[in-house]
Amino acid sequence: MTDTGHHTGGEIDLAVPGRASYLISGRRVRVSDLVRAGLLDIGTELIFERPRVGTTHIAWVSRDHAIKLKNGRQFASPSRAAKAAVGSGSFDGWNAWALRDGTMLDTLRQRLLDSLAEQAPEESEDGKFSTVRHERLKNAREAAADGQPVALTVRELFGWWGAARRGYLISNQVAAELSNHALSTSPDFGAVPLDASVRLVSTPVEKDSEPETDEQPDLLVGAADHEVPDHGDTSVDNTVDDSEREPIMDLTVGRLDSALSGVVSVSPNSTFEEAVTKMTLNDYSQLPVMTGSRNLQGAVTWESIAMARHSDADAPFSQAIVPAHSVPYDHHLIDVLPQLTQFGFVLVKDETNIIAGIVTANDAAAAYGALATPFSLIGELDQRLRRVASDSVDLAEAVKLCDPDGSGGIMSFDDMSFGDYQRILENPPMWETLGWPLDRRVFVKRLDELRKIRNELMHFNSDGVEENDVQKIRRMIAALRKYGA
Repeated sequence: MTDTGHHTGGEIDLAVPGRASYLISGRRVRVSDLVRAGLLDIGTELIFERPRVGTTHIAWVSRDHAIKLKNGRQFASPSRAAKAAVGSGSFDGWNAWALRDGTMLDTLRQRLLDSLAEQAPEESEDGKFSTVRHERLKNAREAAADGQPVALTVRELFGWWGAARRGYLISNQVAAELSNHALSTSPDFGAVPLDASVRLVSTPVEKDSEPETDEQPDLLVGAADHEVPDHGDTSVDNTVDDSEREPIMDLTVGRLDSALSGVVSVSPNSTFEEAVTKMTLNDYSQLPVMTGSRNLQGAVTWESIAMARHSDADAPFSQAIVPAHSVPYDHHLIDVLPQLTQFGFVLVKDETNIIAGIVTANDAAAAYGALATPFSLIGELDQRLRRVASDSVDLAEAVKLCDPDGSGGIMSFDDMSFGDYQRILENPPMWETLGWPLDRRVFVKRLDELRKIRNELMHFNSDGVEENDVQKIRRMIAALRKYGA
């Protein structure tokens, strides 16, 4: 079907199987969803106007349910299509491409979200979707558009999804549903501590775009009849745009408590006495020297002060100032380790480039230590469960229980997973062979809790493991030690 240029979306087809699947799985809405729902027709003309630079780009909805530029290139991502049309820059394609009557793709996306919310239960059993959260996100979007963004902690934000902490899967879902409502967090929710405050802000339509390239084969100039150009079978580029990538899950500088907790500083015109007093009262080993919240001039340390006064008892304060380095809060901590090793500390810039905190080598060591401890404990727990299984159960019986069809490739106890150990221990006859004076159901229930903790840990969640969960692992290890494992 060729669009006339005035399509505004007909009645939404919600009868298609899996129509609400994105709400259940927490994925981003796609152009194909709009087509299948009857909100976009194949052949619909899309226009991307950039009044600031005086250019207009044209595209169409292809038979592959993608955005097809005039040069024949197809993109599943509206943002990637916008970037390809311009040749550079970063764009929110949902608020860049519009129908000929001015209706943005984002408007159609919101119609789909609202319609799906109307047919969804108020709260799903698994907590993955609720109409309450949908309304919260809609309200947050309106507040952001009015210049009064909702502020809350990362922990409170994840509470909207029924989660107490960040993990790989839930973080992807939060990012996807925020994106569906044209929202993001400032600062990035994945790069700051759980109890740090973030604001739900509108996704900018265009960020730091460079001038358009000379080659612009998709410009509206010369387009005729509003028909999709036929370039034969052109494959769809399914690459996601940077704004659509998975949220940060690695350990970032901003995740450390001191990174954004504020700084005590001195000016270049301060005195030794002022610096020494501040360092003494706050138990600091260094102080940044600043002329403004964003203007880092260097730092003074106990060592630099001692060196300055040792070389000249009458030395001016400026002689104690040494170079200091700053890094963005969302930098990966592992990339900053060389600077921490060399200088002992770095200053941290927040999302507005304000110097917001300081991270020392000791802070980094403590952070990595907190991450390493649960891995070590899980390793010991796994070994002890394997010993229980191998010492009390015949391998053939264990394989019959855990891998009856042979698809798991279990040839020895070393091939078994944590879940396999759980299946062995929850089997009444096998449990009886242990002779432990413990309740099987209570024991296995705790094992299942530990399995979930282990799975979350194996996704390398840089939030680490809650102390209560660490203690659960320790207590299980203690129990296994007691009963001979």
